[in-house]
Amino acid sequence: MNLVKSTGTFGFYTIISRILGYLRDVLIAIFLGTSFLADAFFVAFRIPNTFRRLFAEGTFNAAFVPSYTEELVKKKSKSIKFANQIFNLLFLGLFFLVLVVELFMPLFVSLIAPGFVENKEKIELAINLTRITFPFLLFISLSSFFAAILNSHNKFAAASAAPIILNLVLIGILIFGKYLDDELIYFLSYGVSAAGLLQLIFLYRFVKKFYIINLRFKFKIDNKVKFFFKKLLPSIFSSGVTQINILVGTIIASFQASAVSYLYYADRIYQINLAIAGIAIGVVVLPQLSKYVYLKKKKKILEVQNKALELSMFLSLPASVALFIGSDVIISALFGYGSFSEESVTNSAQALFYFGLGLPAFALIKVFSTFFFANHDTKTPFYISLFSVILNVLISIYYFKSVGFIIIPIATSISSWFNSILLFIFLKNRDLFQFNEIFIIRFFKISFSSFLMGIFFKYVIIFFENQLVYDYYLKSFYLLLSVILGLIFYLLISLLIKAFKYDDIKLKY
Repeated sequence: MNLVKSTGTFGFYTIISRILGYLRDVLIAIFLGTSFLADAFFVAFRIPNTFRRLFAEGTFNAAFVPSYTEELVKKKSKSIKFANQIFNLLFLGLFFLVLVVELFMPLFVSLIAPGFVENKEKIELAINLTRITFPFLLFISLSSFFAAILNSHNKFAAASAAPIILNLVLIGILIFGKYLDDELIYFLSYGVSAAGLLQLIFLYRFVKKFYIINLRFKFKIDNKVKFFFKKLLPSIFSSGVTQINILVGTIIASFQASAVSYLYYADRIYQINLAIAGIAIGVVVLPQLSKYVYLKKKKKILEVQNKALELSMFLSLPASVALFIGSDVIISALFGYGSFSEESVTNSAQALFYFGLGLPAFALIKVFSTFFFANHDTKTPFYISLFSVILNVLISIYYFKSVGFIIIPIATSISSWFNSILLFIFLKNRDLFQFNEIFIIRFFKISFSSFLMGIFFKYVIIFFENQLVYDYYLKSFYLLLSVILGLIFYLLISLLIKAFKYDDIKLKY
């Protein structure tokens, strides 16, 4: 496996998806802004979208890939039998979960957005929209199962390209936004569920080479299947802790008008980098790491771990610096149109600033958790993540009244750094990971390159100051130009001081 190439493949399609996701959100910002309609839709969209991230962005992989890979190494027929047992149980469990939630949707939405309860119109709208979007959970979870099988065979393109479908469907609906008026949010909600079904069909076309659905309601649950589900719930919590923290933030933010929207737009920006710096690397590394753990190749394990961590820092540190320096112009240039006011820009930019400070920690959590998952340990990251979420909730609730919604990204970043540090300590103490000399040298070089890039990026923003003001209609072009110049500068410095070598692209692990 070529780590850089595989991450590049996964990252390329992910970036395409995120760019389309940005275009989708710009259109939503133009038509809905941060109104109560936007708040209601974002709650309805946040719930299935959170599950999408929980299942599709590495969590299902964390439990499934190590077990499936072991069966695959033994015999192909054993891996097919194992996969079929998991699919049947997953299908039945998800079907009844969706059915129960649909029946008790008023209670469910009241728990997710308690701040909406006092506003009858807002809560009823959120309930209706969530009823429409919730079947997405069934489709996306089964899609994640197919993606995990493809990833186990080191096939990353189709799985990473599948989310593009959701964005294309929603953009298609938003193009007709001015004709749909208040009905737009209903069409968007139906579009979410329809896209989930299309994504499932799309992935099945590729997975048929390795697995054919054999739906049976009479099956034996053996020890391997029990072990998988025993790992699944902790992995959902531990691998998806960042998304859980964001969901917790949404619940608390629902008590402040427009706060849900501010957090949503900020979340969309830093997730672009996290998708590659944390999620892509974790997904790509897991199958090969699981194989080496099973074969007990200690030297290879450490080599893959350090390279994965190095690549994660190479991608996340400069992005964190850029968000720290330019959060206001980034939000303004990307979303500051139509109904998205200057006040909305200011508040969303504040949230992005504090999310940006936690970005390297979000990436580290994904990578460090993968090291545990490859060793079939989902409990340790689960307990650490649970403690992290409790810390996040306590900080958010305690300071929310005095500070407002901005405490949510602050608490998320603090708890995430705490989480990543604890993960490292436990990995070190259990002799599951150690730094090699190459990583330590590269880390200091990456940090230095990021620092210089930050200075350069600041001067570029100052140079284009008049073109990046809120009212300038071509501001997004100048932001893109600034980012490209900053990226070129960072890559040149990195190559010059050997923080990154061109030969790394060819290395196989």
